[in-house]
Amino acid sequence: MKIGIALSGGGMRGIAHAGVIKALEDNGISIDIIGGTSAGSMVASMYAVGYKPEEILKYFKENSSKIIGEQKFGIIKSLTNLMGKKNIHKGFRDGINIEQIFTKLAKEKNINNIANIKMPIVIPTVDIKEAKEYIITNNIPVNCEDENKYITNLTVGEAVRASSSFPVAFNLCSIKGHTFIDGGALDNVPVEEVKKQGADKVIAVKFSSDDIDNSSNMMDLVMKTIDIMGSKIAEPNIAQSDICINIKTEKMGLLDTEKVEECYNYGYETANENMEKILEKLYWQT
Repeated sequence: MKIGIALSGGGMRGIAHAGVIKALEDNGISIDIIGGTSAGSMVASMYAVGYKPEEILKYFKENSSKIIGEQKFGIIKSLTNLMGKKNIHKGFRDGINIEQIFTKLAKEKNINNIANIKMPIVIPTVDIKEAKEYIITNNIPVNCEDENKYITNLTVGEAVRASSSFPVAFNLCSIKGHTFIDGGALDNVPVEEVKKQGADKVIAVKFSSDDIDNSSNMMDLVMKTIDIMGSKIAEPNIAQSDICINIKTEKMGLLDTEKVEECYNYGYETANENMEKILEKLYWQT
């Protein structure tokens, strides 16, 4: 039996996915197929090329600020600049560092192209000009209806950047004639694509929204809005999973780099709290 896992987007909260994978491994559950959107693609790609969950955590702890990139101006000035520009490709950060970092991490495991990865992997992105989803993968599914939606000739860094280019936060991602934005716009938890890769059972992992109260700030409202939209978009996919792990983090912002280890632990603890149910769904139910 092949087990797949589909990891949602969620900004820097995505490190919690590595905690989930660690808990699964500690309980003897091996992952055969992996998919990830946006932040989920970061963890999925690192795991697929051969990094262990603990190594992923260590890298994020030491380099999270490099991953999201430097912001040259304050948020108010940056927003004012963006509102006055007609160039739709510009965001607070250019995102090039994401491409460079994940290409380098893959090359350290002797992976130059996503096609070189042995574990089946799927990374959704969206071409905003075509309003169409594309899947970056190392394996085009058999008998797929639209082969043109699958892209197999990108570096790992290009794939991660294409899936992680959340508008305004990052520049749009222009690659091979496409203009890509965050894959969460259409496919925030890629369960269906993981199943197409031959997974018999699929674990979905996503984030629960923080509560909004009188202490909430504007970023909390932004995160709540993103979570609401992402959850609604993901409903049909999640319905196809065998079990969904919902991780609740405590007011961690989209680009918050201060709570990396805490968020990893949220993922590890949540998975362990649900481990009996996970094992039941994977092995005891047919």
